[in-house]
Amino acid sequence: MNKTLLIIKREFLTRVRKKTFIIGTILFPVLYLALIFGTGYIAEKTKEELNIALIDKSNLFTPALLQTKNDDTANKITLVDIPEEMLQEKFDSLGYDGFVIIPENFKWRTGADSLIINTKKSFGIGAARPIEKRFNQLWDKIKNDSLGINTANEEVLSKNTQMVFRNEENKNANAGTATVIGYVCGFLMYLILLLYGSQVMMGVTEEKTNRIAEVVVSSVKPFQLMLGKIIGIAMVALTQFLIWIACIFLIYNLTKTSATGGTAANVLSAVQTVFTTVNIPLVIGSFIFYMLGGFFFYSSLYAAIGSAINEDMREAQSLSFPITMLVIFSIALMSPVISNPTSPVAVWASIIPFSSPIVMMCRIPFGVPNTVPLWQLGLSMALLIAGFIFTTWFAAKIYRTGILMYGKKPSWGEMIKWAFRK
Repeated sequence: MNKTLLIIKREFLTRVRKKTFIIGTILFPVLYLALIFGTGYIAEKTKEELNIALIDKSNLFTPALLQTKNDDTANKITLVDIPEEMLQEKFDSLGYDGFVIIPENFKWRTGADSLIINTKKSFGIGAARPIEKRFNQLWDKIKNDSLGINTANEEVLSKNTQMVFRNEENKNANAGTATVIGYVCGFLMYLILLLYGSQVMMGVTEEKTNRIAEVVVSSVKPFQLMLGKIIGIAMVALTQFLIWIACIFLIYNLTKTSATGGTAANVLSAVQTVFTTVNIPLVIGSFIFYMLGGFFFYSSLYAAIGSAINEDMREAQSLSFPITMLVIFSIALMSPVISNPTSPVAVWASIIPFSSPIVMMCRIPFGVPNTVPLWQLGLSMALLIAGFIFTTWFAAKIYRTGILMYGKKPSWGEMIKWAFRK
């Protein structure tokens, strides 16, 4: 046991003292936020602004009408007095992205009477939908004016009744907040399992190719070596996660009294919503459990693969592909699970060990025991513990043979034979 503790200490201290750990701990949350807000900013800045020429033979679209309130100011509809043939031939050289010709007695129906926007290239949904929406807004305005509906009544008619679901067991519950937290927890778990799992595999492979493992196993059992490496790297991942959580609470408390307006106040308000609508201690505690359980489950298999391969990294890619696909399959289930966290797919995927670390963390923010009954949470945890005990035993049997085998290219069939060899 003392030898295993020495290996854990070595793996932990070796990694946390590296500059890459310090830089990664600082940069990851920054890059994560930059990814979220940056994609939105880029999408906004790269939005296409369309200028559509309009020939109106129905005399319904007046210049005053086109100047009415526009929900999408990036696009423009211009009423032109140009011969139809000339517009069709030269609309692009005149500075227009497309043109619309509204015939006399236009009824604005689907089918034959649909409004056609003529262009010389295809536009994406992001560019086409705002123009469609603008024309529908103008048509609604024409209908309201023809019916004598004033502006006040028009606003009343345009507003929809807001429907809000309320959980009687937890009236502070917020589905939007739970959805965001579910996605964040799922993606974070996905990154931790792949990033640190591959670190285990690469670490074992490096020790094997450098012949360090031969020296170590002369005084330590292969199982102790593998277990020490897995637990040591798991502690690195846990340390990094706890630092991020501590930073979140620190920033929250520092800005709690200083944020009085503007963006800081809006961000603080969003954070306060999270704290009041979600059981934060339960989410953090569950995340730590599933992070460690999922890490032990997958990293033991990655360690087994690392012990079996030689210097050719293509072997690592081919052997680790089935394991990686299990993680990717779990992340693919996130959207349907978050859309319906009580569906049979969500329930069973959150119980089965290979997918439960990601899927269960997508469900927990929606509430325990209402959305996630206690028996499901308990069964999921118990099966995950049983799962990583089995995979650790299975991987240790492979590790025992693979760590000292050189030259031969392994396969999963060969590795399974090693696992059940007495």
